[in-house]
Amino acid sequence: MDHYLGIDVGGSGIKGALVDLTKGEFASDRIRISTPEGFKMEDVSATIAEIIKSFNYTGKVGVGFPAPVRLSDGIVLADPTAHHVPGWRGKSASEAFSKVSGCEVTVVNDADAAGLAEARFGAGMGVEGTILVLTLGTGVGSALIYNGQLIPNTELGKLYLKGQDDHSEQYMAGRIKDEQDLSHMDWGARLNEYLVYVNWLFDPKMIILGGGISKKFEKYKDAIDVDSIVIPATMRNKAGIIGAAAAAAG
Repeated sequence: MDHYLGIDVGGSGIKGALVDLTKGEFASDRIRISTPEGFKMEDVSATIAEIIKSFNYTGKVGVGFPAPVRLSDGIVLADPTAHHVPGWRGKSASEAFSKVSGCEVTVVNDADAAGLAEARFGAGMGVEGTILVLTLGTGVGSALIYNGQLIPNTELGKLYLKGQDDHSEQYMAGRIKDEQDLSHMDWGARLNEYLVYVNWLFDPKMIILGGGISKKFEKYKDAIDVDSIVIPATMRNKAGIIGAAAAAAG
C-alpha cells in the first residue's frame, strides 16, 4: 500500500491527510479539527478517531505527538518540561488511539515526524549519512536521521551551551528573536553558537532548519559558519503529517 494516513497533533489543531509515500505528497485534502481544550487523553483520542473515520480509512495510521514518545510501544516519556501533557506521561498514546479508532496507530514525536519528512522527501532527500533537522519555533525540536533511519527523541533544544544557565532553546529558539527584538543577523549569531556545538557533537552531513523563521534564511545565513551544509526546510507545514505517515509505514 502506497497511501498511509498521517495525523499531526498541535496545540490548537489536529490535522490529518492521506499521504502518497511513493511521492511524499498529500493524496487527499487535509482535515483539521480544533484540539480539545484541556488536552485530555480521552478527548484527543476521540478527535483522532473522528479524523480517521472521516477518511473511511482502516489501514495503518501515524500520529505526530508534541512530546517525547517511545517508538516501540507509544509510551509518552516523562519530560518535566512538557507541562501540556501531564496526564499522558507513562501511558501509551498508540494504545489509546488504536483502541478508540480500531486502526493500528504508530505515535512518534512531532519533531521526529517533521524530520523524517525532510530527510526522505524534502531538503535531505538522497543525502546519505547523518542529517540533523531542527524546528525553530516556540522551542527547538530536533530529529536525527542516519541513512534514512530515525534516532528518536533527541530533544536537542534541551542542551546547555557553555556559560548558559538555561536550555539552549531559551537563547536561540525562533520566538527569542521577536521577544528580544534581535536583528536577523544578531539572532543568526546565536543560532550559529548552537549549530557549532551540535555540529561538533554529531558531525552531520547536513543540518536542515525548519519552523517559521526558516523562511527568512537569506536574512541570517551569512551569520552561519559551520562545517556542515546548512539549508532551510522545504516541506513546511506538510512535514508533520507526511512524516507521521512515513513512521506508520516503517
